[in-house]
Amino acid sequence: MSHVPNLITDLTLILCSAAVISLLFKKLKQPIVLGYIIAGLLVGPNLKLFPTVVELESIRTWADIGVIFLLFSLGLEFSFKKLLKVGGIASVTGIMGVGFTMLVGFLAAKIIGWSNMDGLFLGGILSIASTTIIIRAFDELNVKTQKFTEIVMGVLVIEDLVAVVLMVILSTVSISQTFEGTEMLMSIVKLVFFLVLWFVSGIFFLPTLLKKIKKLLNEESLLIVALALCFFMVYLATKAGFSSALGAFIMGSILAETTKAEKIEHILNPLKNLFGAIFFVSVGMLIVPEMILKYIFPILIATFILLIGKPFFVAVGALISGQPLKVSVQTGMSLSQIGEFSFIIAGLGLSLKVTSEFLYPIAVAVSVLTAFTTPFMIRFSDPMYHFLEGRLSPKLIQKLENYSVGAQEVKDDSDWKKIIQFNLTNILVNSVVIITIILLCTKYLAPIMSSYTYKNALTSIITLALISPFLWALAFRRKQPQAYANLWLNKRHRGPLVILMISRVVLSLIYIGFLFDTFYSYKIAFIGVLIASFFLFLLHKKIRAFYARIENRFMQNFNERENSMHEEQSKLTPWDSHLSNFVLNPQSPFIGKTLEEARLREVFGVNIASIERGDNFIIVPNRYERLYPLDVISVIGTDEQLSNFKSFLESTDKELSILSPKNEVSLQFMVVGKDAKIIGKSIRESSIRELTNGLVVGIERNNKRILNPESDFVFELNDKIWIVGNEKRIQVFKK
Repeated sequence: MSHVPNLITDLTLILCSAAVISLLFKKLKQPIVLGYIIAGLLVGPNLKLFPTVVELESIRTWADIGVIFLLFSLGLEFSFKKLLKVGGIASVTGIMGVGFTMLVGFLAAKIIGWSNMDGLFLGGILSIASTTIIIRAFDELNVKTQKFTEIVMGVLVIEDLVAVVLMVILSTVSISQTFEGTEMLMSIVKLVFFLVLWFVSGIFFLPTLLKKIKKLLNEESLLIVALALCFFMVYLATKAGFSSALGAFIMGSILAETTKAEKIEHILNPLKNLFGAIFFVSVGMLIVPEMILKYIFPILIATFILLIGKPFFVAVGALISGQPLKVSVQTGMSLSQIGEFSFIIAGLGLSLKVTSEFLYPIAVAVSVLTAFTTPFMIRFSDPMYHFLEGRLSPKLIQKLENYSVGAQEVKDDSDWKKIIQFNLTNILVNSVVIITIILLCTKYLAPIMSSYTYKNALTSIITLALISPFLWALAFRRKQPQAYANLWLNKRHRGPLVILMISRVVLSLIYIGFLFDTFYSYKIAFIGVLIASFFLFLLHKKIRAFYARIENRFMQNFNERENSMHEEQSKLTPWDSHLSNFVLNPQSPFIGKTLEEARLREVFGVNIASIERGDNFIIVPNRYERLYPLDVISVIGTDEQLSNFKSFLESTDKELSILSPKNEVSLQFMVVGKDAKIIGKSIRESSIRELTNGLVVGIERNNKRILNPESDFVFELNDKIWIVGNEKRIQVFKK
């Protein structure tokens, strides 16, 4: 009989324990993440009640892969556009909460007598809230429609980004074992440089690549391509001196801007769940029960900071950003826990061997405690607001209300703010591209040219040609013409504007000088700058046109996903209707009923466009079609109708999942022309259902809109009709 490797035995033990505990926690309506941690404790080496894992190092390697998948998935949900949309409210609130919580955590550790490193990592651990636990709590408490939840979700986006930056800073400080400001600043500059470089190059190349190979991509090949890109960025990040988690996050955020983001997220989900479970089980395996009892006092202090300190700091941040007192209190009390990122930060300290071993189990213990308290904190936020309202002076409350109203009425950005934002972005992006091209040509192109007589001249000319579009953009590119004009009309602003424009030109000349100084002496480099500037001036029109093509390609790729969504939405009229897919769980109240008996149209105003049942695909099913367990139903309706339908399913079906709509079904628009054969016929008499395998879901006549018209409705000239069904058959019918 063949021997089973220890790794297989260990994985069997991990997955079996995780399966049993996760089912138990799901039954108890507790976060599954906590179940995985407890499963790890049970099969870990520190508890001898059950069989234990043998090859700990191999499991930790799998756990590291789990971190990569978790951060990659987080990046797919992140999107830099989402960061721009969260606005100042979430930014101020998030930074205030993270900054002061980290500071208090560090000071508390110093008071206890811990080292600087332990204190710094404890502050980082306590500063990042758990997205998983918060979303689960919002679902269970049914508060997703309340205003404060939008701010909380925005703060979570900010915290995710801060956590990534924090990991880089902590890694740098850990290696140097010092808090030198210069080294810290250089690490941040290096991080910003690589973030801009990876993001710009990724957005420029990846959407185009995915578009070129679109026809070759099925689910399997798309998964392999996505993972290849993810691990390639992990490799680049580690080579640049950053963590593998940062690389995974960056690639996820780049792919989040492509049209394949949702598809990648969907097919990646099983892998993320598998390796994520292994990661959280490995977290539990590091818990030492005796150590938790020994350090119960620091655990209680850390829990106190999260339950009292962080809600206060977040609430103050929300108040400063202009939110009412009630919303601020609700926001603060929702962010009173730690989770995934905290484990990753704690694990980073252990892997770098700069933190004490007790820090990890303390982080886990605090996470478990605050996860259980999260629903209660959110539930009691409203009573807490009324308590504060009764204790604070009416004068103070009135001042807070006036401040909030004033903040909501802030006008558009000032002209100077627009100009400064554009110039900073322009200088940062183009500088990164120029420096990268110069360094790459110096390292790789120069050796290739070494066999030529004028190797330095050839290398310089080629490099100059490559950076010339970006030099032009850095020196002369202009945006916000109205803001420039408004400022120029005021004589006080002309001087600063001229200085700003001249400084950009000077910076471009410095980069040209840097290029020639790499290959020549100072004097020759100075002459080279003059000659290069002269030729660039002569060719500036062609250079500008070439840069415009580069910029257009970048912006087209950057906005591709958004434009694609707009195109789909433009097809998905009438008015606010669109398609969403739902999986029917065996416990769904509609199981076994016909569509006529389910009365979805009468109760929710939605229509069933198709049913996917195994290998069978039923387009526009008739009213006698029954619904069965695990049917994937494509439902058409307005945002409000689909939201109500989804809420009903969620209230009766906790296993509800939403999938991407099938390509076979689409919503098509047509106008009844003068030669149309359906004029004067009812919907039933027109045989639209039979000819298109579709369903008429909306009609507009004389600016009057009719959703879900009856089958005896008679068509007239110029009626606008929306039909859902097989796209090809509808197109044939329209012709």
